[in-house]
Amino acid sequence: MKILDILHRDCIVPELNSQNKREVLEELTGALLKSKGNLNKEALVEVLLERERLGSTGIGDGIAIPHGKIPDLDELVLSFGRSDRGIEFDSMDGRPTHLFFLLIAPENSAGIHLRALAKISRLLKSAHFRQRLMEAGTKEEIFRVIQEEDKEF
Repeated sequence: MKILDILHRDCIVPELNSQNKREVLEELTGALLKSKGNLNKEALVEVLLERERLGSTGIGDGIAIPHGKIPDLDELVLSFGRSDRGIEFDSMDGRPTHLFFLLIAPENSAGIHLRALAKISRLLKSAHFRQRLMEAGTKEEIFRVIQEEDKEF
């Protein structure tokens, strides 16, 4: 699986305007609507917040991978957002989060959902990749960085 199989260029937010967790989820869900306009934004945000109540998806090192499953979705969808200043996301290391990959999966897709999460996690283990994402100036540059790294894995 390649990240760019599920991440559309229009679903990249180079600088999040959000100030808190809920706003991040709303903003990244809004970005998903650019490629999947049939999603219910409010219901999706509630699914994501419910998942966050189980435990934060802020995994540390400035990374969060919020995710959830919804019915009536036919494929995985992904959005990406970046915050230069960082956003409090109840991260495991207690530090602000800068890089967000938001993954939404069909309700009955445990295998592919877990593979996508694993792929994103593997990519983000690379400090070099994280740095390149932070340094990329535009949506196009972010897309290119992800494309280049995606080839390697």
